[in-house]
Amino acid sequence: MEALPQLPPEVWLCVFSYLGTEEKHAVRVCCRHLKRLADHPALWRNYTVLLSDLRRYTYGFWDTLNCRRLTRVAVRHLRRKEWRRLVKFLPSLTAVVFVDGGRIYKTKYLENLSRFPDLRDVGVRNATWDEPMFGWNLSALLRQRLTHLSVCNVRLPCAAEFIRAASHLVNLRYLLFHQQGDAYGLDTVRPVPRDVFHQLLLSLKQLTHLSWGMRGEPPEPLSEDYLSPPDPDHPGGLSYGGPALTSLELVDYPETILPQHALRSLTSLRSLTVRYRYIREGVECRLPSWLSPLQQLETLAIIGGNSLAVYTTTIPSSVTRLTLRVAITLKDMDSIAPKVPTLEHLDIEQNRSSGSLCRRIPMLFPQLRTLRIRFFRREPEKDLLSLHRLRHLVQLELLVERSFILRDYLNGHPWPSPCVKELIKQLRELSENRITVITSMRQRSPLRECDCVWEGD
Repeated sequence: MEALPQLPPEVWLCVFSYLGTEEKHAVRVCCRHLKRLADHPALWRNYTVLLSDLRRYTYGFWDTLNCRRLTRVAVRHLRRKEWRRLVKFLPSLTAVVFVDGGRIYKTKYLENLSRFPDLRDVGVRNATWDEPMFGWNLSALLRQRLTHLSVCNVRLPCAAEFIRAASHLVNLRYLLFHQQGDAYGLDTVRPVPRDVFHQLLLSLKQLTHLSWGMRGEPPEPLSEDYLSPPDPDHPGGLSYGGPALTSLELVDYPETILPQHALRSLTSLRSLTVRYRYIREGVECRLPSWLSPLQQLETLAIIGGNSLAVYTTTIPSSVTRLTLRVAITLKDMDSIAPKVPTLEHLDIEQNRSSGSLCRRIPMLFPQLRTLRIRFFRREPEKDLLSLHRLRHLVQLELLVERSFILRDYLNGHPWPSPCVKELIKQLRELSENRITVITSMRQRSPLRECDCVWEGD
């Protein structure tokens, strides 16, 4: 084996920062020097480690986690002794997310969180509580500490009671609540009452990101001012009294739930994401009226829903980052381009009805810096080379559906296929290696991406 180049540690760290988790693990088994470098905390700053059955981990494993200064973990069900192990070996945790619990829990289960003095971020996924998730004691202990809270696909005895408890977390900046339903039954969805939701917004003055979801459809639509609590200092007026939200995500909301002017008071929004589960025929699309007052919007993501032609004319011209998970035609792209003249980041899907999008994109969106294309029932073709004319493009993501990856695997080679590899090589040459091409789905963040929003396979 040849001797390693004599490079300063910071140069090695810069090189290793481009590696994925598995690649870094492969590097660290080469020699002690590379092991020390691969375990440097700078390479694991935003990494979340998944732990399960804590009894099987050795002292060496815990030493490695401490060497990397990992403070974020995702855990499955923890028994009493496993809670003690977690507190003993990782006392400085700042973030804990519980995934796939698959059990019925009681209030005291989460009381162990109070034993982590630096805890700031808590997430709960896929579980059932037959008692309140946050008792008043735990809410009081975490009142000043917690800044991020996410709860998804969790069945609660009473959603309103949970929201009341969350209202006491006065330093909360990030809140994700995707309602699964109360204890009334799987098909029964009762929205958080307006007064309870208003109290939440009035209490959390530092809240900047809200992800609000609901599975199923309630019997009656929400009120016009559901997302706009009145200012208590000006009773009877129309002043908005909630937090200065900069990011809002609506998940699985049917068009019939939120009225036309539901977002008119949220003028501070810079990012809006709307994720549709289904569209009921004969119901008017509300997106045009939702988008009209949001003239400062910078990021817009529409997942599913109505045809693009319904709302393209109302997309704010301030948008610089656009994600569209809907069927797109060349005509749609022609109508969108004049509305977003300064667009820098575009994320779209291409199918057989889309035509030659890659050939048109450089003419329509010349300011693009990043581009992400998901190909359905096809793979990239020769028109991909037209993207080298995007003079500001630095990153291109090419993703295909799982059937193409499986097909290539069965043919004896992994994705991307030899044809696509040749196209990527030519594109890099034409752009003089300015464009970085990514062909794999990025790693999922357990803390921020629940099953409702994750788009990977």
